Amino acid sequence: MTRTTTRTGLLLALLLSHAAGATELVYTPVNPSFGGSPLNGAWLLGNAQAQNDHKDPDALDRSSLTGTSALDRFTSQLQSRLLSQLLSDLGSANTGSLTTDDFIIDILNDSGNLSVVITDRLTGEVSEIVVNGLGAIN
Repeated sequence: MTRTTTRTGLLLALLLSHAAGATELVYTPVNPSFGGSPLNGAWLLGNAQAQNDHKDPDALDRSSLTGTSALDRFTSQLQSRLLSQLLSDLGSANTGSLTTDDFIIDILNDSGNLSVVITDRLTGEVSEIVVNGLGAIN
C-alpha cells in the first residue's frame, strides 16, 4: 500500500466521523391521554375500533328486531291482547282457553276455585295456578 492511499483513507475516515454527529432525541407522545395532541384522539379511536373484532355476547342483535314481518307483529299483538282479556276476566269467574304457538292456557272455574293451567306445547310441561275464593258462583 502506498502512503497516499493511507492518507486518503485516514482523511476520509476523519471526514465521515465528523459528519456523523449525534443529535438529541426528543420523545413526543401521540396519545392525548398521555400528553399528546388532542387532535389525535379521533384518529386513535377510529383505528382502535377498526381493529376491534370482539362482539359483546350480551348485546342485542339488531337484525332480529327488524326481521319480523307485519303479519308476525300483528299475530303477536293479537295473542297478547287475547291473553290480557282472558286474564282480566278472572275476577268475574269467566272461563276460557287460549292456544298460541308456544302455550295452551286454560282457565277453569270449579266451585269458586279458579284454576289456570299452562301447557308448554314444545316440551309438554304443565304448570297449574289455583286461586281459592275468587270468582265463586252465587
